[in-house]
Amino acid sequence: MRAVVQRVARAEVRVDGDVVGAIGPGLCLLVGATHTDTVAIADRLADKVWNLRILDDEAGVMNRSLAQASGPQALVVSQFTLYGDTRRGRRPSWVNAAPGSIAEPLIDTLARRLAARGAHVATGRFGADMQVELVNDGPVTVLLEVPPAL
Repeated sequence: MRAVVQRVARAEVRVDGDVVGAIGPGLCLLVGATHTDTVAIADRLADKVWNLRILDDEAGVMNRSLAQASGPQALVVSQFTLYGDTRRGRRPSWVNAAPGSIAEPLIDTLARRLAARGAHVATGRFGADMQVELVNDGPVTVLLEVPPAL
């Protein structure tokens, strides 16, 4: 699984003009899955996100994680295009992106695992045409990838 993780002052996702998920300060995750991803990989990604120290502490130093934050918030949005292959031609290939039957339960698992750890989690709507609006704080943006265990 891959995730683009952005520290945000606020973020929201809209479908057909309606807000379906919104958070205040926290992390916005754009998440993609590939064919070989599993629930164990979704768990590992949730753990990495939960413990990723990219939030400011009281001194303004990037030294806190969601696990250490007061009222941690995360917006989880499915993003199959993270597995786009642009090595050939001008049109990305999406063959490495998992189909919805694989990806949707894994992204749901990631959101549930973050919520189980104590985060307030908002989500987009899988497969919908979504508009994501955010204020990147910092800006801080990190690319995470959790490959299958060897």
